[in-house]
Amino acid sequence: MESFASIALAEAKAHLSHVLDRVEAGEELVITRRGKPVARVVPVRHPIIPLPSLADFRAQLPKMRHSSTEMIRATRDEGY
Repeated sequence: MESFASIALAEAKAHLSHVLDRVEAGEELVITRRGKPVARVVPVRHPIIPLPSLADFRAQLPKMRHSSTEMIRATRDEGY
C-alpha cells in the first residue's frame, strides 16, 4: 500500500497556498476528514500546453469559397 503525507481538512483549508506549494514541489498529500482519507492531491504530471488564440487559429484556415449560409441552404436543399 502506498504511503502519503496526510493533512486534516481544516488545516488544508486554512493553509491551501502552502499545501499547493508542497504538491507543486512533488509531494502527494492525502486530505482527511475526521481522521478518514477523503482526497489525494497530486502534482500535475503533464504540463498543460498553451493553445494559440482563436484569432491566430482562424487566420491559418483557408478561406471558404462559399458563405456558411450558402452551404447550409445547399445541404438543406439536398435533403440532409
